Amino acid sequence: MFTPKYPPQDTAPPATATAPTAYTPAPVQPSAPAPVPVAPASNRPTVQLTPGSALALAAGGGAVVLVVGAVLVSLLLAVAITGVSVAVAAVVLRLLVKDLHKH
Repeated sequence: MFTPKYPPQDTAPPATATAPTAYTPAPVQPSAPAPVPVAPASNRPTVQLTPGSALALAAGGGAVVLVVGAVLVSLLLAVAITGVSVAVAAVVLRLLVKDLHKH
């Protein structure tokens, strides 16, 4: 996945080295654009949704949303109850300490 993908190697035949006897310019030919490599077809299966499976997928997604929402609400409620109980305990302790200092 993270390895680079290089284009295929050029398949031109190797040039032969011959010693020219005199300079002769090569004829200029118009260059054609390089062929674009075609991407290979994917072997992964395609997912086809029928109306029934789309309905089941939507119902499953809705159920997941409801369950996650219920868990988050219960966590928030637990934090709120803990905060209230700590506040009540602090008030009771403060009253007890204040009562001890009076006597």
